[in-house]
Amino acid sequence: MKKDEMKKHVLFAAFEAVPFFKSGGLGDVAGTLPHYLNNEKFETRLILPKLWCIDEKYRNMMEFKTFFYVPLGWRREYCGLFELKYKNLKVYFLDNEYYFKRDRAYGYYDDGERIAYFSKAVVEAIEYLDWRVDILHCNDWHTALSTVFLREQYMGIEAFRNIKTVFNIHNIKFQGQFSDFCLYDILGLEHSPAERQMCIYNKYSKKREAVNYMRGALHYSDRIVAVSPTYANEIKMPYYGEGVDPILLERSNIVRGILNGIDTDYFDPGLDRLINTNYTADCVSIKYKNKLALQTELGLRVDKKIPLYSIISRFTEQKGLDLVLDKLAEIEKREMQLVVLGVGDKKYEDAFRYYAQKRPDKFSALIYFDENISHKIYAASDAFLMPSRFEPCGLSQMIAMRYAALPIVRETGGLKDTVTAFNEYDNTGCGFSFTNYNADEMMRCIDYSLHVYYDMPDSWTKIQKNAARLDFSWEKSAQEYMKMYEEL
Repeated sequence: MKKDEMKKHVLFAAFEAVPFFKSGGLGDVAGTLPHYLNNEKFETRLILPKLWCIDEKYRNMMEFKTFFYVPLGWRREYCGLFELKYKNLKVYFLDNEYYFKRDRAYGYYDDGERIAYFSKAVVEAIEYLDWRVDILHCNDWHTALSTVFLREQYMGIEAFRNIKTVFNIHNIKFQGQFSDFCLYDILGLEHSPAERQMCIYNKYSKKREAVNYMRGALHYSDRIVAVSPTYANEIKMPYYGEGVDPILLERSNIVRGILNGIDTDYFDPGLDRLINTNYTADCVSIKYKNKLALQTELGLRVDKKIPLYSIISRFTEQKGLDLVLDKLAEIEKREMQLVVLGVGDKKYEDAFRYYAQKRPDKFSALIYFDENISHKIYAASDAFLMPSRFEPCGLSQMIAMRYAALPIVRETGGLKDTVTAFNEYDNTGCGFSFTNYNADEMMRCIDYSLHVYYDMPDSWTKIQKNAARLDFSWEKSAQEYMKMYEEL
């Protein structure tokens, strides 16, 4: 047997991936992890929808391979199969202009049908790839139905019989819940075992009320992966489980947590061309030059001694910004500066704008998102504030530590797994943390960090070096995924 024939083949399915399209952390993972799963044991390929919002330069690089028709309820929809080689990865794109030629990826009245079409097309495409699929690796509710369709409608076909399935939960809050009308009109799954597994029933009348796409994957997948070990345990509890915790508890023997990674070549303060002054873990003493440059650029008081704190985030309740809003008046009284970058709920945007106008020497509110300025902020920051109510994994705290900006986090999900609190007795740790979702507790943590910054400068430098030397590369995460694949 040839060496290539001995490899196991992994088809990695997602609705978004960098550099083609990204709306959140899923795009980072799907666009990065598959590259690290190509080696002597596994060959991984990525499959995505051919969204209209993909940059034209990538669409022009795609090569048309074939077309086929996707059965979807009573429909029979066209699907074009395109292919592109990106770095070491072969990427497939599924084309249907009726579903995908739109200005946005999500947020349409027929998302239930569009997502179901893509999930079905992923499975249907397997017969047309001229490439055996051993493992179908699905991500979030956008591909959850692929695992259901595979088991319920394709197991009579030889090419599908031995395929194993993995389902990744990136954020359990988003599950893909739609009218139960979808079950028969779009999915064609009425009167199948999936009906009982996927549907939500009224507890009094016992009538079917809705269909939940993610529930299908939780019941049908061979392995379920959450994006951090702590989050994998949290989602088995009612507070974090968003209604599916009983399923995860029942199937806990196949649920595991594998921490996400970051692209350590792209996020490298020693080589980053977007920042003012390059530095490494061994010379964090020159990091302050980036702070002076950013203070000047944003109109803050230019002073290398004053600590610069930052928030780079979507402005949502999940990110703990209610705690921050509750303490902005106290932060104003502290000898510190705060820069925020992001967009989201109006109440957060308005509050940050108010303080930036009131005290432009202390606060800067950048109510947009720009990748270039985010690098400058990471490089300039002394501390990075991320007090999330829940956090499946979180990438921002890893990037911050890579740039020696010390994270201040709440102990939840991936934040708990990546940030070890500073211990002043032996100078260990890589940041600061607090336990309860409480504004006073967060403020005490900020005050303690200020105490260490001003009164224990040697310790502060030691924590910076501890943080900057941590390994959050995808290589470590990829090894865990490959171990799981080998089990399958």
